[in-house]
Amino acid sequence: MIKTRTAKFQIGQIVRHRIFSFRGVVFDIDPEFANTEEWWLAIPEEVRPSKDQPFYHLLAENAESEYVAYVSEQNLLPDDSGEPIRHSQVAEIFIKDKSGGYRPRNPSLN
Repeated sequence: MIKTRTAKFQIGQIVRHRIFSFRGVVFDIDPEFANTEEWWLAIPEEVRPSKDQPFYHLLAENAESEYVAYVSEQNLLPDDSGEPIRHSQVAEIFIKDKSGGYRPRNPSLN
């Protein structure tokens, strides 16, 4: 029997990395690892996450740059800073609501 895990975070939610100094907004979720084996093996074995958990696509940023990140659920925490995401692609994918959260521009894509 295949055990299905429910994603802890949702599209539009702002999260931060548990170890590294970056944060981002979730724009897609894979129910389990769906990247290349090469990408997974490039992660040092002592911190390599298991593949059987949700992985999140983030419009991510740190102090120096903006980029897209692919992160395992075990390495994410909710970001409660209240700070907006400055990533240049946020406006293409999301609408900022009155509460400061992010809603997908086209909810039917997800």
